[in-house]
Amino acid sequence: MQPARAARSWGVPAIETVGALAEWLRVTPGELEWFADLKRMIARREDGFEGPLSHYHYRILGKPGRDVRLIEAPKQRLKQMQRQILAEIIERIPVHPVVHGFRRGRSIKSFAAPHVGQRVVVKMDLRDFFPSISAPRVQAMFRAAGYPEGVANLLGGLCTNLVPRALWTTKAKGLDPLRMAEARQRYACPHLPQGAPTSPAVANICAYRVDCRLIGLAEASGAVYTRYADDLAFSGGEDFERGVERFAIHAAAILLEEGFAVHHRKTRIMRRGVRQYLAGIVTNEHLNVIRRDYDLLKATLTNCVRHGWESQNREGHADFRAHLTGRVSFVEMVNARRGARLRELLDEIRW
Repeated sequence: MQPARAARSWGVPAIETVGALAEWLRVTPGELEWFADLKRMIARREDGFEGPLSHYHYRILGKPGRDVRLIEAPKQRLKQMQRQILAEIIERIPVHPVVHGFRRGRSIKSFAAPHVGQRVVVKMDLRDFFPSISAPRVQAMFRAAGYPEGVANLLGGLCTNLVPRALWTTKAKGLDPLRMAEARQRYACPHLPQGAPTSPAVANICAYRVDCRLIGLAEASGAVYTRYADDLAFSGGEDFERGVERFAIHAAAILLEEGFAVHHRKTRIMRRGVRQYLAGIVTNEHLNVIRRDYDLLKATLTNCVRHGWESQNREGHADFRAHLTGRVSFVEMVNARRGARLRELLDEIRW
């Protein structure tokens, strides 16, 4: 174990050989090689995406005119190993203070709070956040923590995945061929799978360098910067407002240099006089929910009280009560006064 200087205080467990890693994960060395699949043999099999040798369940999400997303959910044994790696190694590695997503004590509320009352707010969205983080980058993270190359490579293999080629020809029916071709290219290399318990925390760690560069750019421009997963927010006063368009270009260039791409259609430069919002929270004068969303939820709850909840479950939620409870809890988190009124209506519904 020879960690980088900054990693000496992380306190990760010492695992110096492949055999020790297998023992730590309670598997045999052969099973460890199979689960890590560094040669990506499973992805080359014709039945690789649904056979008994596959380690993931796949679900393709796609709507007309939108990018295709792939949910890669690990099966039970691999998920258990990933959770152990997350709890005993990954969570001991610090992330940049600007990060608010997937961190204890942080939320979209803390993500948006630093941008309240600013003259201009810039919202940027990253394309393909998890697929953009490659297996070599993840393995480098484990090497920085001090693990020998063989151990780091296996840990990286357990946390990344390569989508079997057969998946795209079997499950692509009815979807836009152009979008499917883009998705096939996007997932063509080993990457962080969206659906694995380790992926959010690993993504935050691997984005440390880009967070450092963006906070430096923001401070030099008189701005504040926060990030929630793939949502980036910058805000500032008059000095920042004067050069905000140029700033957005520089930020996108930094992201591109670091292996990330901006979803330019979702970039928003919001000045005073228009609604400034981040992650569904309005930030103009104080944190608040979007008025239209609040009014629609209030109307739904009122109709549930008057006409019964069955009449309002138009989208067919399996647990409509839990769905409404979650939406009311979100309003309570952002605006306690408005949330209290919605809670009263929710309690009046006869389930």
